[in-house]
Amino acid sequence: MSAPAVPTPLAPYESLLAHAELELELAGRGDVEGLLELGRVWERLIAALPHDAPPGAAVLLERASLIRERGHIELLRLQELLLGELATVRRARSAAAGYAGASGAQPRLERSA
Repeated sequence: MSAPAVPTPLAPYESLLAHAELELELAGRGDVEGLLELGRVWERLIAALPHDAPPGAAVLLERASLIRERGHIELLRLQELLLGELATVRRARSAAAGYAGASGAQPRLERSA
């Protein structure tokens, strides 16, 4: 039987880094709901960090920051994709309304099938 793992001074920073990696993964998949849930966890992880960072924490914090920035870029890409799709839907609706208005008649459903 092995002894339970003793948390190291870097454990909170390692958790922060792992969290940033998970955020990046969810952003890449476009899982906005998952990201919203993780946002609340991020705030708790930040609040739990000690006032004075131990040696080695700076490297972990920098990596977490860079990964979060990549996640932000993924979200911007997702936003652009969604805005593009929304514009396509709006153009299609406008075109459909134009065709319906040009004929002067209401669309009818054929019920004899």
